Amino acid sequence: MNKHISRRTIQVTLGCFWLLDGFLQLQRQMFTKNFALKIIAPNEVSQPTIIHNPIHLAVHIILLHPALWDCAFAAIQFLIGYLLLRQTTVRQGLILSTIWGLSVWFIGEGLGGLFSGSASLIMGMPGAALLYVILGIGAWPHRHKDKTQPASWLTAVWATVWLTGASLQLTAGQNSAPALAAMIKGMARGAPGWLAALDDGVSRHIIELGSAVIIWLVFIEALIGILIFLGHFWRTLAVIAGIIFITLAWVIGQALGEYYTGFATDLNTAPFIILLGLAVLGSRGMTIDIT
Repeated sequence: MNKHISRRTIQVTLGCFWLLDGFLQLQRQMFTKNFALKIIAPNEVSQPTIIHNPIHLAVHIILLHPALWDCAFAAIQFLIGYLLLRQTTVRQGLILSTIWGLSVWFIGEGLGGLFSGSASLIMGMPGAALLYVILGIGAWPHRHKDKTQPASWLTAVWATVWLTGASLQLTAGQNSAPALAAMIKGMARGAPGWLAALDDGVSRHIIELGSAVIIWLVFIEALIGILIFLGHFWRTLAVIAGIIFITLAWVIGQALGEYYTGFATDLNTAPFIILLGLAVLGSRGMTIDIT
């Protein structure tokens, strides 16, 4: 059968993601000082003072009682997931998701690195926590019960994400093949053998191809952002191309959220951008075959 991607579908999906994040927060390393020092503290690097100082303070506070704080963080995420999965408490869940998501985006993700000079769509810009917030607002229950489609403004969000990604790819430190290759090769450290070999192979090919890789990346990302505003065919093509692109980026640039490290706190941005694309199709009243 055919079924619209509805607001409720997004709510349930976000609830499942929050529950997964809660379980990830219960990994052994999260109860130690490593959580503050290896996950939160790196977000201070190259940030403006107004961002650096609050993150530094948060690191100091977490280091006082790391296990206690970790339990609290996990409990909040489990609570959000529970509230979103129950239709009668979804509004409370979305409110808490918005508040907590923005807090995590600022402290835990350093605003997605947007002001650090190292943000990249391939590597996880704009941050999973911000996409939690945006998708949650876009799936807010409508006062008219027959209004089940996601908010139409999510189309503009899709375009903003991809056009920003294209722009950032042109910035110093990211607009060269060696820089991109170094980022991807860096993800090979500690990765399972197959993933490390893939990252190494991709980084070598990027060096061989040179600046053409950057040109094509910018072109593709910009095109995915622009086509979303055109007719039905081009809009659908933009979402399909975006899903394929970001899935490849999730494997190569985001290392599947680095699930194998013991320090993963979420799935990284790719699954949320995929959900955003499906929400855009749903907001246009399109149908997707789910059989």
